[in-house]
Amino acid sequence: MSRTFDDTRRWALLGTELTLKAAAGLDAAAFAAPSALPGWSRAHVAAHVAANAEALSNLVHWAATGEPTPMYASPEERATGIERGRALPAAELTAWLRGSADALEKGMAALGEEQWRAQVVTAQGRTVPATEVPWLRSREVCVHAVDLANGVSFADLPPDFLTALCDDVVTKRAAAPGPALTLRAPATGAAWDLPGDGEVALVTGELPDIAAYLTGRNAGPLTPDGTRAPTLGAWL
Repeated sequence: MSRTFDDTRRWALLGTELTLKAAAGLDAAAFAAPSALPGWSRAHVAAHVAANAEALSNLVHWAATGEPTPMYASPEERATGIERGRALPAAELTAWLRGSADALEKGMAALGEEQWRAQVVTAQGRTVPATEVPWLRSREVCVHAVDLANGVSFADLPPDFLTALCDDVVTKRAAAPGPALTLRAPATGAAWDLPGDGEVALVTGELPDIAAYLTGRNAGPLTPDGTRAPTLGAWL
């Protein structure tokens, strides 16, 4: 995939900055307003990002100490944490969002080279080196900064991040049933082939639009005949 460890550390910091920017100044009514994710308010998104920072901090602790520390005790515990967080007063939710991000960054900054190579287990059950943690975080903060629907769009995300994100999503989607696609972003020369069912549909657009489509954040760019791209299932 087109990313390095240094890239992911940079993207995680940028995404955190964008998320905090999008959440800054939101009051109770603004947090209660719909996010870009169906069925979730902005408060749900903010609570999810804050809880994710704490969950990834568990993996950082695992890498630092060798003590197995799962991201979440259970799927139910994960959902309960989001519900509890989204009900917080606006100032407390914003403080949790910032504090959890700061704690995660501090923990990552303290890891040594050998600790970064330690094996940890993600919430999806994948065993990965701790060097994957910044990538997991950068996906969360960059994409959910857009989901807060408060001034941040996919066009604000770095092209190299968007390319790596598309690489990652295409790899995951290739393992599940779905439509066969060829995706092209002519302005950057980026292209992806997604195996699937039926005749291959050609989908073209700007790189931010392709990334938004692949992650389920819009109805998709147009195919050459002017119709909408095929509907995709959930990404994560």
